[in-house]
Order: sequence, then structure tokens, then C-alpha cells
Amino acid sequence: MGEKQELAIIALSNSESHQGKFALILECLETHRRIPMLIGEAEAISIAVAMEKMQPVRPLTHDLLWNTIVQLGALVSSVLIHKMVDGIFYAQIQLTDKTEQLIYLDARCSDAIALSVRCGAPIFMYRELIEEAGFLSELFFSSQRKGSLAEYSIPELEELLEKLIQKEDYESAARIRDYIDKRRT
Repeated sequence: MGEKQELAIIALSNSESHQGKFALILECLETHRRIPMLIGEAEAISIAVAMEKMQPVRPLTHDLLWNTIVQLGALVSSVLIHKMVDGIFYAQIQLTDKTEQLIYLDARCSDAIALSVRCGAPIFMYRELIEEAGFLSELFFSSQRKGSLAEYSIPELEELLEKLIQKEDYESAARIRDYIDKRRT
């Protein structure tokens, strides 16, 4: 379909418009377009538990899947959100087995994301799909003089990071810190 771009989870909350559902907001690290998704309660809890690094007494379903993958000697390489039909996103989990062979598993986006959070696998989406499903956050761009983090130098990013920490905007600060680390490698 085209170029893949990495996404980050920036918000997870109760949906105001769909009772019993949760709103998961992903953001493209390059373009800052935000992609909203409605997910179920079980998946939202599973994502939140993994993001907060909580250890439930018994493994959740996504913990079981991850443990199974690890016990079979495979790794979760990435998650790819590859299409949207009638407002529903479709994802694929990419595994690498112990012989370095790639294995692709179809999955619901919420399940794939819950798994990726546990194992630290990146989440990708095709640029065209980001353009179709995403929106630009005016709040983000009103506070910046440039449109993309790629346009900032490392010292400018470090200055932006300091400002975000002073404002106690730790979620944005973490994204900037991760982007700086990625640029340095």
C-alpha cells in the first residue's frame, strides 16, 4: 500500500459518545496526525494494565498470548494497522520465529496494540491510511513554530522537552524524549 509510519499511544479514556466503549488515540510520530479508535472495555483494561506496568495476580488474555509466543521461541516484531473498512481498523501482528522466518497473524487492532504494549513492539500504519483516518491537533501545532518533529534540531528538541517538563505535560515530554533517542540511534 505504501510507506509505513510509526504510531504512539497518546490517550485512552472512556468514550463520551459510545457507552461501554473506550477511545484510544494514536498519533503518528512524524506528522502528528491523531487517529481515534473505539475499543472494548476488556482490551482497554489490558492496554492500561500493560502501559502502567501493573502485574495482575493471574495473566490477562494478552499476557497469555505473549507468554505463549515467547515460550515458542518467537518475537513480536511489529504491529501493522493496514486497512479500515466502514470505520473498523484491521491489523496484522508480525512475528519472527527462532529460524528468523516471518509469521503474520490477522488481529483486531485493540488486541494487536495490547500485545505490542506488553512486548515493546512498534505500531505502524500506512501513510495513506493515516491521512484518511487521522486529524491534526490544532492544540499541538498552535504551540509550535514548526509542523513536524523532523524539522527540529536535537538542541531544539531538548529545549522543547524542558518546556514540556516545566508545564508538567509528561505524556508529550515522553514522546519527545523517545523521538530524541530514536534520532540519536
